[in-house]
Amino acid sequence: MLIEHQGKRPSIDPTAYVAPTAVICGDVTIGPRTHVSYGAVIESHGTPVRIGAQCAVRENLNIRSTSRNAVDIGDHVLIGPHSSLKGCTVGNECFLATGVRIYQGAHVGERTEVRIDGIVHVGSVLPPGSLVPIKWIAVGDPARLFPPGEHEEIDAILSRMDFPQQVYGLERQPGGGVDMDMKELTRRETTGLADHRHDREL
Repeated sequence: MLIEHQGKRPSIDPTAYVAPTAVICGDVTIGPRTHVSYGAVIESHGTPVRIGAQCAVRENLNIRSTSRNAVDIGDHVLIGPHSSLKGCTVGNECFLATGVRIYQGAHVGERTEVRIDGIVHVGSVLPPGSLVPIKWIAVGDPARLFPPGEHEEIDAILSRMDFPQQVYGLERQPGGGVDMDMKELTRRETTGLADHRHDREL
């Protein structure tokens, strides 16, 4: 399904294939010979999404730009099912396995492999030719790799990356638990999602 959002229409190369149950919304460009599979959702929210040539975008995943971070995916990239890419850059010839998460402001260098359930965190930069093992987390600039159990080390780096500011434009709040103003966060998020009220199926 192709959807016009705020006057922006998807641009799909005639040699690309988009499955009938995929949703492509707004300022999204899909390059030649790219295949977008069933249940994929690709959304532009304020900045463009660009997917290059001969990419394989698998089932039931989400690729979304934000008001602050565009998505730019190079050529010859495979993105596995159930993955989530938000406002990030992915170089040419990358392999992103099932369940990969890549967050706002992250950069994945060309010919990098992120294995099953791997995470590239906010603002993190993986150089070309990197490998993120199964369920490991890449965090920092340049990125360091951690197994999932090393929460304290990961959190120490993330605190310097300023997740609330990078992702939501909010100041970090002191104290335990959630470190953001959730009333303001949910107000912004629900207001932004309301922009879709006037979307039009093409």
